[in-house]
Amino acid sequence: MGRDLVLKITYLDSIDSTQTYLKNALKNHDLVPPHAVVAKKQIAGLGSRENRWIGIDGNLFLSFAICLDELPKDLKLESASIYFAYLLKESLSELNSKVWLKWPNDFYLDDLKIGGMITNILGDTLVCGVGLNLVKSPKGFASLDIKISKDELLKQYFKKIEKKSLWKQVFSKYELEFHRNRQFFTHENNFKILLDDVTLESDGSILSDGERIYSRR
Repeated sequence: MGRDLVLKITYLDSIDSTQTYLKNALKNHDLVPPHAVVAKKQIAGLGSRENRWIGIDGNLFLSFAICLDELPKDLKLESASIYFAYLLKESLSELNSKVWLKWPNDFYLDDLKIGGMITNILGDTLVCGVGLNLVKSPKGFASLDIKISKDELLKQYFKKIEKKSLWKQVFSKYELEFHRNRQFFTHENNFKILLDDVTLESDGSILSDGERIYSRR
């Protein structure tokens, strides 16, 4: 039996980016994994494809770091964003949200995005960042369809992370919902790929015209 994974949490009032803060703290050895950073307000959040994530007060701004040797042994690092995003999606679903996960790591309600996740490798550590519109959203986006406190959501989410479920257990549930992606696109090397034309592989990658594509976030 491996040792238990217990995430310590640092709470901040305001920060430019929880992801940037956590990475710097890890580099300077001010924090050690497993550790999470939660901010009430974020003014320069990082989004996918080098976009910024608009931080509106009251929403969720979270980053966490886990040593690579604490991850499920069957998890391919390129699919870590799917794994951790699905655990959060599952936590929300258990609280009666109709949120779904667009490949590889965007949270949607119907056809509008409400959040996303990015993952990076820093030495021997995986760093994940999450932005989620809990109460408010900018134009063109949506916010969560249930009322829930951040503390309640994080408690449920961290419990799932600390359980360290195998990738195959998480993927088997994600695979059943992949059909929700069919009318949407993903981006690869500045090209748009219709997800109706791809095949989902067991390691979380997709096949498009014979090319295997992994999440790059």
